[in-house]
Amino acid sequence: MPIVECINLGLIDYKEAWDLQEKLFQKTVQQKIDFRNGNKDIKTSNYIIFCEHPHVYTLGKSGSEENLLLNSHQLTEKEAAYYKINRGGDITYHGPGQLVVYPILDLDLFFTDIHKYMRFLEEVVINTLKEFDIESNRVEGLTGVWIEGDTARARKICAMGVKSSRWVTMHGLGFNINTDLNYFSHIIPCGIDDKAVTSMKQELGLTLSMEKVQTVLKQKFAEQFSFTYIS
Repeated sequence: MPIVECINLGLIDYKEAWDLQEKLFQKTVQQKIDFRNGNKDIKTSNYIIFCEHPHVYTLGKSGSEENLLLNSHQLTEKEAAYYKINRGGDITYHGPGQLVVYPILDLDLFFTDIHKYMRFLEEVVINTLKEFDIESNRVEGLTGVWIEGDTARARKICAMGVKSSRWVTMHGLGFNINTDLNYFSHIIPCGIDDKAVTSMKQELGLTLSMEKVQTVLKQKFAEQFSFTYIS
């Protein structure tokens, strides 16, 4: 069974977390290269990073800057940062009250199928929400987790975007727990302009313990992907 190290960063600047991701990602990729070059004693390292970020908008490789509705002056007024990054997907928002998860996994230890990987990430969140009596689902053709996704009231509760190289993943998901949803009004989230966003707080009408949600999500990750944690 694969072993995964859990890293809790708390509230951390987006760029600082991105730099750490890149460092761990490159370490795992290099381990795979060394293994394939004959060093059979090497095993790949796998990580899941949990954190929150100060207000920040990030634009994926396939996204359009037109989906950011703020100029640089307005970003400063909102105390929000903005980064173009190397994941898939369009624009999204991260901020306090949103649980951000970055799995850095060697998919050769699980399955080499990015489509399946995305569905597994969605299933982790769907199963987590069930523990809090929130029913969620998928929307055909769209990535992420939705509430009433098959209705006119569809609203996204978790956005996802990943990068993979040599079957090693990075980036991941932004799960709205107690998120200030007003910040989503300044973008066209994920390039989708006809659907709303939501949070666990909005759905349940109460503020949740981030630690409690993270504990459940962490457990659901291990169950869905069949791995064990070393911390």
